[in-house]
Amino acid sequence: MVIKVGCCGFPTGMSRYFQTFEVVEVQKTFYKPPSERTAEKWRKMAPENFEFTVKAWQVITHPPTSPTFRKAKIKAVDCGFFKPIREVFEAWEVTRNIAKILRAKFILFQTPKSFKDSAENMQNMRDFFNCIERDFIFGFEPRGWREESIEKTCRELDLVHVVDPFVVSQLYGEIVYFRLHGFNYKHKYTDEELEKLAEMVDKDGYVMFNNIHMFDDAMRFRRLIEKRQL
Repeated sequence: MVIKVGCCGFPTGMSRYFQTFEVVEVQKTFYKPPSERTAEKWRKMAPENFEFTVKAWQVITHPPTSPTFRKAKIKAVDCGFFKPIREVFEAWEVTRNIAKILRAKFILFQTPKSFKDSAENMQNMRDFFNCIERDFIFGFEPRGWREESIEKTCRELDLVHVVDPFVVSQLYGEIVYFRLHGFNYKHKYTDEELEKLAEMVDKDGYVMFNNIHMFDDAMRFRRLIEKRQL
C-alpha cells in the first residue's frame, strides 16, 4: 500500500517540514486562502514530489455565524452549507485556483455540526458537486450524520468519506483519508494506539495528524509503517 503520512497544517517551520514529510494538509485555505503569489512561493519551496492537500474555504461549508469567520476576520452575509449561490461558487473558484497552483490532488470539505443531514442540505450538496469541475479527489468530513446518509451521499457524489478512525469507520471511498484529532487536541498517541491505527489502514491513502503532538506522532507512525513494509 501507498500511505502518505503528514500533518494538518505546519507544526514547525516549512523548511524543516518539507525535509521530514511528503504531504501536508493546508489549513490556511479554510480560514482565508493565501494569495496566488504565496501559494506559488510554497510550491517552489517544497520538493518536486511533495504533495499538498487542501481544506476547502469555509465560505463553501460554514455559515457566517461560525466562530471561524471571526477568527479569520471575514464578514459574510449569506454563505456556507453548499448553497448554490454566487458567493459559494466564487469561494470554490478561489479554492480551486490555489489547489491548482499547489498541484494538489485532494480537496477536503469539512462541515460543522450544525450542517445536518437534512433533505435541503443534501440537495445543496448535489447542486454544488454536480456543477463544479471534478479535477480533484474530493473528501467529505461530516459531523453527526447518520451512517445511511453518509454512505448514500458519498456514493452518489463520489466523495471519499474522511474520518478519524478511532471515532467512526469509513463508509465510502477507494482510498482512505484519516484525520487524527487525538480524542482531545492535547492527546499524544501511545505506541499501542499507533499500532492499532496501522491495522486500520487497509488501502492506499493519507493519514494526517491534527493534535498538538502531530509532528512527533506523525513521525512515529511513519516509522512504524516503514518498518512494517520492510
